Amino acid sequence: MDILFICKTLPHQRVIGGPIIIYNRVRILSQRHNVSLLSFVSPGEWDHVETVARFCRDFRGVPMPVYDHALRKAWDFFFSPIPIYFLNNYSPEMYETLRDMVKSAHYDVVVSEYSMVAQYLFRNPDLEGIKRVMSVHECYYLARRKAWRVQRFSREGLSALVNLKGLRKFEFDMYADADRVLVLTPEGKQELLDIRPDLKISVVPHGVDVEHFCVSGECAKEQAVMFLGNYPHDPNRDAVVWFHAEIWPRVKERVPEARFYVVGKDPTPDLLAIARRDPAVTVTGTVDDVRPYFERSKVFVNPVRIGGGFRGKLLEAMSMGLPIVTTSLGAEGVEAESGRDMIIADDPAEFAAAVARLLEDEEMCGLLGERAREMAVKCFSWERGVEELEKVLLEVVEGA
Repeated sequence: MDILFICKTLPHQRVIGGPIIIYNRVRILSQRHNVSLLSFVSPGEWDHVETVARFCRDFRGVPMPVYDHALRKAWDFFFSPIPIYFLNNYSPEMYETLRDMVKSAHYDVVVSEYSMVAQYLFRNPDLEGIKRVMSVHECYYLARRKAWRVQRFSREGLSALVNLKGLRKFEFDMYADADRVLVLTPEGKQELLDIRPDLKISVVPHGVDVEHFCVSGECAKEQAVMFLGNYPHDPNRDAVVWFHAEIWPRVKERVPEARFYVVGKDPTPDLLAIARRDPAVTVTGTVDDVRPYFERSKVFVNPVRIGGGFRGKLLEAMSMGLPIVTTSLGAEGVEAESGRDMIIADDPAEFAAAVARLLEDEEMCGLLGERAREMAVKCFSWERGVEELEKVLLEVVEGA
């Protein structure tokens, strides 16, 4: 097949979060198919282009658009047919580059990775005769609705409420226009079908490099817990803020020496403020390698309350053999039994009790970590997920 991926952020080799899925899809599919990539590229990412471009027949990068003019936003809020949330990634240059790519080479299928760039497939006459697949890592309407219900009249909650305007109709009309919609979890599929039962949806799971994410034995364990994320993505920021406010004080009551590592890209000002106030919290920012933090931590916490899709960080923690305490939302996509494979808790007191118990109980830590690693190896290798994607794309291209 001749496959063109369109991405909202560069899926390079060292990226943290959802784009690592796209990197591995491109890498593995390129072994058997002609794969090209069209991606927005942020100013700090151009040095990483070659790590993914080497797998591509054709690679094109488009500068990330800047949408920050207040009067323009106000006008668009009331009068644009495109919801303001999608206008954050609206770029005439992206349309022009896509047009040039499909005119200069043959493609069987175009895959948009993230709904934000699915707008470039939506009713696009330049793609006539080419199958269109929209990969939904997170449904924006459902994610904004969850954020409003959880965060209410906070700044983030009100922002979510504003962004809901026009979002449901535009986003679901867009999905209905695709030849196929991809989601990461069965729960995500059902959420979309509850709103539009006519959508053609396939589940293609996340994955993890189980050989890369494994214990080296080079770091000594600390009385520490960790969370990993890309913090401009608000569900990650919210998870840390909520954990520190509602759960962390209860953990510290039982385990006063405990530390909390907040690892990952672009921590927001409120996270940096937490680290300044609390000497037991370390906010690392971007790191060259996350594995040492997995190795030195005893427990991985995943206290997400909003958002959707699949949390790749969960699979990395599982592959590293860490015991996990997570909310039920954070465990979506993993058929885990609470108390056997990981601990699932939505109540702050129960979540804190589980974290403290694991910090105190070496045997339980070891047992949950072993089971997590076994599940990662058995069920979530990258090759397995990409084979499922390959089957779906062949089915779409052949018109099955």
